[in-house]
Amino acid sequence: MPRQNVLVTAALLLSAIWGAFLGSAHLGGGATVLDRPEASLTDLKSTLIGRRTPPPVVTIAAIDDRTAAAHGYPLDRATLAKAVTAIAALKPKVIALDLLFVDPGSDAADSALASALQLAPSVIAGAAVFPQSVQFVGNEANDPLAAIPVAESLLLPQERLADVAATGIVNVSTDQTGVPRFIPLLSRGEGRIDPSFPLKAASLAIGHDPAFQPGAIAFTDTRIPTDTGQRLPLTFYGPRGTIPTVSIADALDGKLTAQEVADKVVVIGSTVTGGGDVFPTPFDPVLPGVEVMSTAITHLVAGDSVIRDHNVRRFDATLAVLLPLAVVGLLAWRRSVIGFVMIALLFVAWAGVNVAAFRQGYWLSAALPIAAALPPALIFGAAQLFTDRRRARLFAAQSELLQRIEAPGLGEWLARDPSFLSHPVRQNAAVVFIDLSGFTGMSEAVGAVAVREILSGFFELVDEEARAHQGAITSFMGDGAMILFGLPEPQPDDAARAAACALSLAERTRAWLAANPTLPTGHKVGFKIGAHCGPVVASRLGTGNRQQITATGDTVNVASRLMEVAAGRGSEIAFSAALVHAASQGGTPPAGGILEGPFETRIRGRAGGIEVWLRRQQAA
Repeated sequence: MPRQNVLVTAALLLSAIWGAFLGSAHLGGGATVLDRPEASLTDLKSTLIGRRTPPPVVTIAAIDDRTAAAHGYPLDRATLAKAVTAIAALKPKVIALDLLFVDPGSDAADSALASALQLAPSVIAGAAVFPQSVQFVGNEANDPLAAIPVAESLLLPQERLADVAATGIVNVSTDQTGVPRFIPLLSRGEGRIDPSFPLKAASLAIGHDPAFQPGAIAFTDTRIPTDTGQRLPLTFYGPRGTIPTVSIADALDGKLTAQEVADKVVVIGSTVTGGGDVFPTPFDPVLPGVEVMSTAITHLVAGDSVIRDHNVRRFDATLAVLLPLAVVGLLAWRRSVIGFVMIALLFVAWAGVNVAAFRQGYWLSAALPIAAALPPALIFGAAQLFTDRRRARLFAAQSELLQRIEAPGLGEWLARDPSFLSHPVRQNAAVVFIDLSGFTGMSEAVGAVAVREILSGFFELVDEEARAHQGAITSFMGDGAMILFGLPEPQPDDAARAAACALSLAERTRAWLAANPTLPTGHKVGFKIGAHCGPVVASRLGTGNRQQITATGDTVNVASRLMEVAAGRGSEIAFSAALVHAASQGGTPPAGGILEGPFETRIRGRAGGIEVWLRRQQAA
């Protein structure tokens, strides 16, 4: 399997494992590390949806600043009894007091309040005290109450009041930012289970006790999904005052109307400035606690709470696996502008679905898919970047090597046009062959290591001269080389550069042989050069990854045979008359050494003769 495929497969597998891990924690409600980003994103969704009109279920009777100014604060129980009596006279469904009556009041005041509470179905508040702010719960399938934490103690109302009114626990579950996110519908104490304040008020308003089911509660035909631990998810309708609110002062002054109270759940609670019972929400930084309770009661009675049950969490967990797979797959498929645009569109589409689902009452996790997709995408992207840099360094090294082997400019040409010479091209070119003579016998005497050093020095010399004259070394053949002039495109001075290269090669090779200490004494090593120009067929030879740029044709054969002519006549170089004519633009032989000719000679393997010039070393 190719290395890239191995990397992609490993990235997809690890992404799925990471997403499954987070999804599993989310299913059990244990992904607490995501609570803070989830809270921020949920607040953003609430803000985008905006303020909503609540169903006409609850009216808040507030102990507000006006009440405190007229009757004092905290409101004494005798005065509160008068307010309850006034409200009960207007026929509410339920009167719910979001107030704690833990300590006894005066006998007369408590008696008056107890009497008032009997005038209408009523609920009073209790509270659960936990040893820690975060409760850790079990998840045993055989214990339906395992997910409900056990309170260290309960703050319950005075027995006189509890005897005439139902009791509900007012605890809320907040996130790390302090925003109420859930209402625990049940609270456990030692030897007892109590309903929440909103649940008890809603039960009295509906006229039925709820039936608890796995992940839901039901009032007759209405089923309300709940989250882990029988918690009711909260979403707020707007800032303070969104739920209809009246003042207790109006109730005491006889100014309440039946339209404001009749057939409603009337929740009495404190909204006085500095009262302390406030919470931050997406719409209001100091929403009174009585409005939190009223929101939960409205959700339960109207059945409009947002759904975040096990099925929604299962969908979140599935998305936590699929989204990182999609992102990594897109990165592997198209690491380009198109790929990144597709990834961006994928996230935009997911964000749109998330907000639309929230608007329709489904709380899909926003933080979980991001946490599942972002780390694999960043790690895979970094791995791809590292791989690309390694590949780039490899390509650079190969390009550098190519530049050393090919003529200057030929490597760049191949990089710009990978199809260069993929089909044979017939064109004019000049060809120079050079070969060491007597080298085979010498190599038997000096051994392989010395032969390698000698050939390395010789090839470096040839390479330098070829590059200096802009020729392309198309091949090294044993102890010889072929240099082509005319690639990547024919030039008018190809023949002149070929002749100049041949003369420079002769001078440098002679000096190199004379000064090379590696050559053994007693073995004479010489060289021969042949140079010719004319039409050639330039092409690539080989298939697949094994290809070589070269030239073939009669011109190449003649240039090669001219080395035999040079050696047979005791010369260093044999130029064809055609090359001399093209190089001199009129027939004047190239300068350097002693040139003899032209004269006609026969070429092995060729029927006709050819005119040549010979070049010998100039006498010292």
